[in-house]
Amino acid sequence: MNMTNVLLPVFYMPPISWFSVFLNPDNEIVFEQFENFPKQTYRSRTNIYGANGKLSLIIPVHHNGKREFKDIEISYREDWRSLHWKSIKTAYQSSPYFEYYEDQLKKIFELEEKFLLDFNLKVLEIIQQILKTEKAQSLNEEYIKNPESINFREKFSAKLPSEFQMGEYYQTFSDKLGFLEDLSILDLICNKGPESLTYIKSIKQPY
Repeated sequence: MNMTNVLLPVFYMPPISWFSVFLNPDNEIVFEQFENFPKQTYRSRTNIYGANGKLSLIIPVHHNGKREFKDIEISYREDWRSLHWKSIKTAYQSSPYFEYYEDQLKKIFELEEKFLLDFNLKVLEIIQQILKTEKAQSLNEEYIKNPESINFREKFSAKLPSEFQMGEYYQTFSDKLGFLEDLSILDLICNKGPESLTYIKSIKQPY
């Protein structure tokens, strides 16, 4: 079986579309660690469904003069972990599966990694445990501007609508505000629980 080499950025509680690429059995995943850190992307933020609509949770970074993603340090000057966890609990405590996964999700906000890359990778481990997946991945060894592998570094925009086609599912506030697509994997896990993987497999990829 021929595997497709895919270069993926490493996100914080990634959007659902990212998982459709990551968990595709035909994709061999290599994570990008040497790119210059682009601001205002999913590398340091995730979108959840709050009571007033889409809510971005952002990890503050410590400006240390370094530019490569692997060297970006998390700032703990503010207690953003408590804030993120509180926002998630408020948003999802009445969803069908939040209580079921609460203890595992809480572990995310007990992590205290120095580097954003390491934090995001640890979060991914926890999410894989929840999804009961064991997808292997490796880190790239250098920055290649035009890689031979399929390059997803710029394919997920935190600002623009998703290019991935995905069906609607019930969300906690969708009666009031309608369906919001391609939020954090958290939204899917809390609302669909064990059906999350089936949903991820049904997503049509534009590339």
